Amino acid sequence: MRKKVSVIGAGNVGASAAQLVAQAALADVVLFDIADGIPQGKALDIAEACPIWNSSVSVKGTNSYTDTKDSDIVVITAGFPRKPNMSRDDLLHANADVVKAVSGAIAKTSPNAIVIVVTNPMDVMAQLAWKTTEFSCKRVIGMGGILDAARLRTFLSWELNVSPEDIETIVLGGHGDQMVPLPRFTTVKGIAITEFLKKKTIDALVHRTRNGGAEIVSLLKSGSAYYAPAAAAVQMIKSILLDEKRMLPCAAYLNGEYGMKDVYLGVPVILGREGVERVFEIKLTKEERAQLKESCSAVKKLVKKLSI
Repeated sequence: MRKKVSVIGAGNVGASAAQLVAQAALADVVLFDIADGIPQGKALDIAEACPIWNSSVSVKGTNSYTDTKDSDIVVITAGFPRKPNMSRDDLLHANADVVKAVSGAIAKTSPNAIVIVVTNPMDVMAQLAWKTTEFSCKRVIGMGGILDAARLRTFLSWELNVSPEDIETIVLGGHGDQMVPLPRFTTVKGIAITEFLKKKTIDALVHRTRNGGAEIVSLLKSGSAYYAPAAAAVQMIKSILLDEKRMLPCAAYLNGEYGMKDVYLGVPVILGREGVERVFEIKLTKEERAQLKESCSAVKKLVKKLSI
């Protein structure tokens, strides 16, 4: 029997994620949204592309959580997107109501699912989803670090004129302006980028990465990024469904790791069929640890606002 992935929210991120899962034939897909006709129409469009992709998975659009029953993975993309001059944190209360309702429904219909949270502010929404579902924290994961790392890899590939495939990097912390990219662990085919670039250039690329989402929002003028966030979520889905045990930067629940407790924060984890199978602790410099602590404080402030 094929695995089942349900995507909650048929907006740009959700529909793109559904398309990528179907195109790669990773699992049967259910696309859910409260808007009548939208998930059905987008799912039908994706399904009609499957013969061209040589994919035999089923794709269904729905307004009923019943159709998402017994999902192996549920991806939460539902919520309000950022607009120009808005931060991810500005979406806090509006999206909290959405994520709480979705999480409650998931807990009833797919009690054994692994949940991937994309909705912003992502780290806080992941914590809210975990508390609401009452699932093991290993089965509720936030998408953020993969996207942030991909943005830094992109900017570095342009600067160095090399393939982004040869660039590896790690981004820690909250998925926001206070994320912590780690140039010390950023390499091109194993060679540190400090061998190729001056500190000033690296700092500029790190700054652009931190503002990567806002840059896209300002260009689009309505709506926010969706191709790369969807691709990041699907990399997580693939690692879980195929038990690849990839080491990926994701928002995971910390209970003492990095000196942080009772908070979801971006860290390198092993993703396999059980969800987060291990959290890796990297030995940080004093400056890196201070940045991570500051990022953690920003996330905890939002958690406190929601009284999670």
